Amino acid sequence: MANYRNSLQIYADVLEKTGEKGRQGIKVTELLTKSNLSHPRLIPLLKKFTQSGLINEIVYDGKNTYVLTEKGILYLQEYKKFDDFARTFGLDL
Repeated sequence: MANYRNSLQIYADVLEKTGEKGRQGIKVTELLTKSNLSHPRLIPLLKKFTQSGLINEIVYDGKNTYVLTEKGILYLQEYKKFDDFARTFGLDL
């Protein structure tokens, strides 16, 4: 049986892939590939993350680049702590 990611895991993957690019940011196409999401699924997530302040959107020459904010870094750190804690008790998020 296939293991599917839940919403929290998808959020963490998108934020993690965005953060890996540092301050230069990541473009939508690369983020689609690295996070293994479809375009219709990724775009609403990016809007949600920019509205909540987890990532910043930079538009230059009509191209969008996304950069992880300090708030996004904090979210990822706390998510990883909680995930590790849950796994110590044999729970999967």
